[in-house]
Amino acid sequence: MGGGQQQLQQLSQELQALDEEIEEVEGEIDELETEKGEVDEAIEAIETLETGSTVQVPLGGGAYLRAEVQDIDEVIVSLGGGYAAEQEQGDAIEALQRRQDLLDEQIAELRGEVEGLEEESQELEQQAQQMQQQMQQQQMQQMQDQFSGEGDEGEDE
Repeated sequence: MGGGQQQLQQLSQELQALDEEIEEVEGEIDELETEKGEVDEAIEAIETLETGSTVQVPLGGGAYLRAEVQDIDEVIVSLGGGYAAEQEQGDAIEALQRRQDLLDEQIAELRGEVEGLEEESQELEQQAQQMQQQMQQQQMQQMQDQFSGEGDEGEDE
């Protein structure tokens, strides 16, 4: 019976590790979805702003500065790795849409990973439940054996 308890404890630890991994991957999905929302907002701003529009530019620390758009046809877009490039409005939108597509692919891949982890978790939970039921049945059988054994002794006297 001690071996069964050890196996149950091991399954419990594996389940806990899977739950933590699922939580971590879901956190990554949330971050990517936030980034995708920011890209959506950037595309919308580039499409709707005009030269001469007044915008609020974030300075950091919750501070903003009002500024006037000098030329909407020239947009500076991050290339990644700390680099950025000036692009025409249409090219900037295309670059941001490619980034959106990449984010969508990453999100879909991570969601697939979560599904796989959840399936694995359900299988482990089922194994744990089966083990618990078997252990309970064994305990009941042992108790019945003890009880019927005690009853036999009483009849002999």
